[in-house]
Amino acid sequence: MSLPTIASTEATTPATRELGIIMNGVSGRMGYRQHLVRSILAIRDQGGFELADGTKVTVTPLLVGRNETKLAELAERHGIEDYTTDLDAALADPRWDIYADFLLTKARAAAIRKAIAAGKTIYTEKPTAESLEESLELARLARDAGVKTGVVHDKLYLPGLQKLKRLVDSGFFGRILSVRGEFGYWVFEGDWQPSQRPSWNYRAEDGGGIIVDMFPHWNYVLEGLFGAVETVYAHASTHIPTRWDENGEPYAATAEDAAYGIFELEGGVVAQINSSWTVRVDRDELVQFHVDGTLGSAVVGLFGAKIQHRNATPKPVWNPDLADDHDYEADWAPVPSNDVFLNGFRQQWEEFLASCVLGTEYEYDLLAGARGMQLAEAGLRSAREGRKIALAPLSLD
Repeated sequence: MSLPTIASTEATTPATRELGIIMNGVSGRMGYRQHLVRSILAIRDQGGFELADGTKVTVTPLLVGRNETKLAELAERHGIEDYTTDLDAALADPRWDIYADFLLTKARAAAIRKAIAAGKTIYTEKPTAESLEESLELARLARDAGVKTGVVHDKLYLPGLQKLKRLVDSGFFGRILSVRGEFGYWVFEGDWQPSQRPSWNYRAEDGGGIIVDMFPHWNYVLEGLFGAVETVYAHASTHIPTRWDENGEPYAATAEDAAYGIFELEGGVVAQINSSWTVRVDRDELVQFHVDGTLGSAVVGLFGAKIQHRNATPKPVWNPDLADDHDYEADWAPVPSNDVFLNGFRQQWEEFLASCVLGTEYEYDLLAGARGMQLAEAGLRSAREGRKIALAPLSLD
């Protein structure tokens, strides 16, 4: 069931709504740093946030995990009263309104099914399940149970991509022609320097692989900024076949560590995105998008954005016999921030919590999450079969 809409009983006294949030998987890197510390605890420590009507939304977390000692340490470190290793008991407790999932992908669907059966509002990382079929099943279960859902779409909230959206919405590009994306960095193999990512990321049998990890992101980024993905052609590679795990033991990498994708979008836009954990960075930021349109172009990253208008575009002439001393980077102008950007995870959390309290529709639900899994599956299939794969529109009917 959805959370009830809150209304103040006295016009002069704004209502306060406290939401109890079950946070499952906060001992992991993303669950801890982005969702617990930089989102929920940041909201708690500032005393909540206000809606347009003056209603104040506050949050109380319940930490859930398998290791009670680790949970107790996290709770003590951050002044959190509630933690448990018993997910079933947490879901049965009416004090907790929302179930938030940051588990490994293999464990996520089973926990979300329990939360749906308990009638909890759900907010989850992606991918929402290990297959499109299972992702759609979860979305249908939630719909049939009347459960409100939200799926993390964090990259849309990056300052650079918010600037890019402003450019798109203003018509700066004219007709958008193409998008080129570069994402990735060198992840150490683990032999002479510890790896920056967990070893399961490189084992297909454990749900690893950069396509399942990143294509759901690219789906909502492309869909949210330029148009729905209609086809995908992907090439996947396991460039480094042997890595070393957290115990210093070698293991076979059975999942791809790089993927090179071409995506055709509605309206004729062509996107090319390289995703790699085997690339040494020579760009301003770890992710960068170059967008070309008939009236202008933009290059954006996590934070920065720069533009070149049609009227300010130089006229290069190809001549391999002479060195070109033109400073092409100087032809670009920075895009001002103009806004104060919150941490992207926190901003989406606040939007979702506001939607819960107000009872409004939420765009980034489990069906949106299923579309991400659809692109990941299509990408894997394309890589196996060596051909372009068309994506059919998804529906819960």
